[in-house]
Amino acid sequence: MLSNAIIIDTRKELSVKYKKALESSDTSVSIVKNLNEAFKYIQEYEPDLIIISDSIPEPLEDFCHKIRVLTYNMRPIIIALSKSAELQDKIKVLEAGADDFISEPVNIEEFKTRIKAHLRRELESNLDNKTLLPNKKYSMRAIKRILAKNNDWAALLISIENFMPYKEVYTELAADRVIQAFIAIMKSALSNDDFLSQISDNEFVILTNSVSSEKIASFLSFAFDTIAPKFYSPEDVKRGYMLLQGDEFAGIRIQFLSIAIGIISSEFETYNNADKLLSKLYQLKSMAKLPTKSNYIVDRPKLTGENSINYNRFNKKIAIFEKDEALQLLLRTTLELQGYDVISSEKEMEEYQPAVILIDSGDDMKGLELCSKIKSTTEFANTKIIATSVQHDKTLVLNSGADLYIPKPYEIATIIKWVEYFINQINY
Repeated sequence: MLSNAIIIDTRKELSVKYKKALESSDTSVSIVKNLNEAFKYIQEYEPDLIIISDSIPEPLEDFCHKIRVLTYNMRPIIIALSKSAELQDKIKVLEAGADDFISEPVNIEEFKTRIKAHLRRELESNLDNKTLLPNKKYSMRAIKRILAKNNDWAALLISIENFMPYKEVYTELAADRVIQAFIAIMKSALSNDDFLSQISDNEFVILTNSVSSEKIASFLSFAFDTIAPKFYSPEDVKRGYMLLQGDEFAGIRIQFLSIAIGIISSEFETYNNADKLLSKLYQLKSMAKLPTKSNYIVDRPKLTGENSINYNRFNKKIAIFEKDEALQLLLRTTLELQGYDVISSEKEMEEYQPAVILIDSGDDMKGLELCSKIKSTTEFANTKIIATSVQHDKTLVLNSGADLYIPKPYEIATIIKWVEYFINQINY
C-alpha cells in the first residue's frame, strides 16, 4: 500500500519538481495550493507526511501548530521548506511541531533521501513487532484513504477462528507458526497494489479491487484448510478436535482452526466512514463462521419483498436429560429461576430445538447414544451439548459429540456458568 504525502506550496514549478522526486511505486504525492484545501485533504486522507513551503501566506510556525492540533490522533510527519537558513527561524518552526527543517535551494538527492527516511521511520513505527505487518492504526488510515478516493475497491476482514484455544493447547510458539504460515499464504495471493495488515493477533485486513476479492477469499479458504492438519498433533487429528487441558477446561471440545472472511466492495454500496465499514466487515465475518471449515461471505445488494423479513429470536431453551430425578428437579428449578425455558423430553426437543442440552451419560453410558444421535441430526448443528458422567472418561464422552464434559459430582454453579457461556455463543 502506498505511503501518502502532501506538498503545500503555491509555486508551480518547484512543487511539481518535488512531487516527481518523491513519487514512486511506494509513495503517492499530492499538491495543494492553499491552506483550506490542505486542511480538507489532511482530514480526508490522513497523510503520513506533510511538506509545507514558506510560500504560503502564513508563518510556518503558525501552520505547524494548527496541524498538530488538527492531527493530534494521527500525528503525521511535518517537513518545513524555507528560503531562510537562520537558526532562529529553524528553532521557531521545530518548536511549533515540525519534524524537520530544510533550507532552499535543496539538493534534490538529499531531499529525496531525507523524505524517504522519514516515511520509512513512520511505517516502521506502525508495524506489528512479530509479523512486521501494518497495525490496526495504519489499517484504519489506509481504509480512510480508499474511501476518500472513491475508486474501485474491496475490503476483506479475515479471522483465524479458535485461535486462542489453539494457543492454550499448543503454546504461543505453535500459534506464531500458524500466523507465519498464513501470512505467507496471503502474500502469495496478493498483487503489488494490494494492502495487507494485521489488526489483532488473529485478524487481518486486505484492501484490493472488487474483481480480485472473491478470488482471494476462495484461495485463502482452500489453502488454509489444506495446510491446517499440519498444525495439530496426530492424537488430535485422529480424535477430530482439540481438547483443552487444565482444571477449568478439562473437558471442553474445541473445533480445529478455520478462517472466516467478510468482504465489502464499492460495487454495491457507498461508504464514507472507516469505522462503519470495519463494523460491517465484522458482522459479515461473524456470519461466515462455519463449525468445521473455512468460509467467506460477500456483501450483496439487499432484496426486499412483502413478508420477506425473518426475525431471529433469542434462543434460551435448555433441554435436560438427567437420570437422577432429584438432580433433574434441582437443575430445572435453578435454570428456570435464571430465566431459561426448560424442556425434558425428546419430543419437545425436536419441536423447539434448544440452544443447550444437558445429558447425563448414566452408569451404563447409554446417554452417550442420545448425544451421538443429536449431533448426527442437521437440525441440531448449532446446539451445544453438555455431557455429565460418573465415569471420568472425557475422551469417550467428547467423541460421542458432546461439546463439554463435566465429571460428576459437580457444582450447580458450574453448570450455570457453562450454560450461560454457550447461550451467549449461540445467540451473538
